[in-house]
Amino acid sequence: MISRAIGRFRGDRRVLLGLLAVATLVGGRAWLAEHPEHDPWAPLDLRDPRGLATASKLSALRGNVAECRAVLERSDVAFTALEPAGEGECRREDRLTLDEAPLSPAAPQFTCPVAAGLTLWIEKDVQRLAEEHLGMRVARIEQLGTYSCRRMYGAATGQWSEHATGNAIDIAGFVLDDGSRISVLSDWDSAGPEARFLRDVRDAACSNFGVVLSPDYNAAHADHLHFDQGRTPGFGACR
Repeated sequence: MISRAIGRFRGDRRVLLGLLAVATLVGGRAWLAEHPEHDPWAPLDLRDPRGLATASKLSALRGNVAECRAVLERSDVAFTALEPAGEGECRREDRLTLDEAPLSPAAPQFTCPVAAGLTLWIEKDVQRLAEEHLGMRVARIEQLGTYSCRRMYGAATGQWSEHATGNAIDIAGFVLDDGSRISVLSDWDSAGPEARFLRDVRDAACSNFGVVLSPDYNAAHADHLHFDQGRTPGFGACR
């Protein structure tokens, strides 16, 4: 009698655990459907909040031009695709411009993963932080360039720069809605909100780009923030 009761209890317990597992799975799938930013299988949409799966989805775009451009289209990001150009180590198979990004000079050419990271950074970080620290939005972002067929630091030998394939962008400053300018060179070590803004946009960029380098890294970056997609966003260098 006692052994049969124990057997029934064990059987009921297995059924209960099975039901709980099913409920957890169904509930988890429903939750992920409502939060695609955390779902590694959901298509990336740059308009979604940044989530647990965002960095891995951004990383998956590297080397997959068709999928990356599909993400831009899905996210309603206007861009112009360009034909491949260049030779050898500076061959650019992936080349496009963003039609509406507030960059100056306008329409620099870069890879699609850079375009995706830059869109996230501007829309979710730069504008929010500008309002938080400076009380207004950014009207224009000054950039120093994206493509340069060279090795790192212009050396004659060694590793090729991500700029060699347009997989990077250098940011020099920001012009606010009232026309005032914030410069990496002039304001990085200032005591005001401009310095806090610059450091916060640098830190925020680390979620969107594989490598982020600033004046804190070395003297070669004293006048700009370097962003590139040579590594996985969120898991690369952030200095």
